[in-house]
Amino acid sequence: MLEQRIQQHFIDSADLKYQAGPLLGKPISQAMQALLACMTSGGKILACGAGVSGLLAVQFAAQFVGRFERDRPGLGAIALPFDAIDPAADTSEAGDPDRFARQVRALGQGGDVLLALSASGQSAAVLAALEAAHARDMTVVALLGNASGGGASSNPGGAVARALRETDVQICVPHERAARIHEVHLLVLHCLCDGVDAQLLGEQEGSI
Repeated sequence: MLEQRIQQHFIDSADLKYQAGPLLGKPISQAMQALLACMTSGGKILACGAGVSGLLAVQFAAQFVGRFERDRPGLGAIALPFDAIDPAADTSEAGDPDRFARQVRALGQGGDVLLALSASGQSAAVLAALEAAHARDMTVVALLGNASGGGASSNPGGAVARALRETDVQICVPHERAARIHEVHLLVLHCLCDGVDAQLLGEQEGSI
């Protein structure tokens, strides 16, 4: 029974990625171009995530500053400190909704990009960070989902999606289970790192 349950996790994850690929290809490409424009103009990326998504933000920043799959000069990215175990972090009831916004106001500048992750699309902390980024004339790339249970079609991306501007980029995973959304968000971040590297360094022989 346990092995069958494990196999179902693999099947569900693979199915979602297969279905989401055609839907998310265009916004991922747009996000890539936003990150590339930021890098080539001397800007930086501020990455933040609500709760567990903050761990993905940290991984992204590490791969941008360090390396993804190829050696290259470091790219400017900062993961904003967070509380991964706050059970309300990815909700509208976050204990400290200004935690990311304070850092964006202190560190963000025009031309920078805020990369914000929220599996529910309802995080008060991410929403406040987005508003602070707009006040700093920053572009926002938002990785969202529907983990709040509102339905994938009824309110895709939640309150965060509604606050985005036309110049921002929304990448919303059409699913209600946070674990599945996090898995696709990780793949999206890998696509972004790979795409920026390919644009800066050229295509690598034997790569996709």
